[in-house]
Amino acid sequence: MPSAMEGPEGAEEAEILRYEETEDDSVSPTDLSELLKEGTKESHDRAENTQFVKDFLKGRIKKELFKLATVALYFTYSALEEEMDRNKDSPVFAPLYFPLELHRRAALGKDLEYFYGEDWEEKVQCSEATQHYVDRIHHVGQHEPELLVAHAYTRYMGDLSGGQVLKKVAQRALKLPSTEEGIQFYKFDNISNAQQFKQLYRARMNALDLDKNTKERIVEEANRAFSFNMQVFEELDKIGRSLPEAAQDGGFPGHDGKGDLRKCPYYADKLGKAGPSCPYHAAAALAKQPLVQLILAACVAAAAGAAAWYLM
Repeated sequence: MPSAMEGPEGAEEAEILRYEETEDDSVSPTDLSELLKEGTKESHDRAENTQFVKDFLKGRIKKELFKLATVALYFTYSALEEEMDRNKDSPVFAPLYFPLELHRRAALGKDLEYFYGEDWEEKVQCSEATQHYVDRIHHVGQHEPELLVAHAYTRYMGDLSGGQVLKKVAQRALKLPSTEEGIQFYKFDNISNAQQFKQLYRARMNALDLDKNTKERIVEEANRAFSFNMQVFEELDKIGRSLPEAAQDGGFPGHDGKGDLRKCPYYADKLGKAGPSCPYHAAAALAKQPLVQLILAACVAAAAGAAAWYLM
């Protein structure tokens, strides 16, 4: 099955535009994309409230934990893309085969080389929770390929959504290079418009020739994928609690407005007072205002929804 980037010039754009023009009228409650959206809401909500997601969004990221999460993603995507390659000609998956646009294994390999060095493959190993996830993906790909769409949809659509939020959080909190080493996973160089691509993907998914029972099984499998991911998060949380605070590279720089003001880097004079232009203390004072706190809470909640969708 050719990828969306292949074919006559303009063919992909025309397909996307045709879909966009009829999207509102053509999407039915019985379409697979709608069944997945409605059928995984509860799992999605639970994912939003995992400690791992909440800490990530606040920039409280331990670098060692971020590295381990990247390792887990590497093994997960290696399994997923191996099974996608195996089923690239299967009618139950072929229309969703976009290796140039979506595959993440190579990008994750670059990230691991950045974090662990050239011999990274000798230093990383698949964790117990990740192995359970990997085993399930291989089982599906080899014995129930019609369910592979659940894993592909859950991962890649999330990567193109909340993943872009987490890219910025990770880069800033971990002080990663502006050249984006360590976060290649989040870059989709062959997708120029993520929103249009997601629409194309959903249209292809809805066009699969699937009966009602198979669709229900796919939704069930997508919820299972969420469960596997949350088990990985719980495993990472447990490891994170055992890491010393010295390993905590994350958290956004800033002053909490407490303690000795003379330690503030923007301390303006020798009288023990912060100058009127001190951004640290001005921000701290502003953040204490009720309206600002309400706005900040709303922003965090919105970001959590997008990021949780990515992480799953």
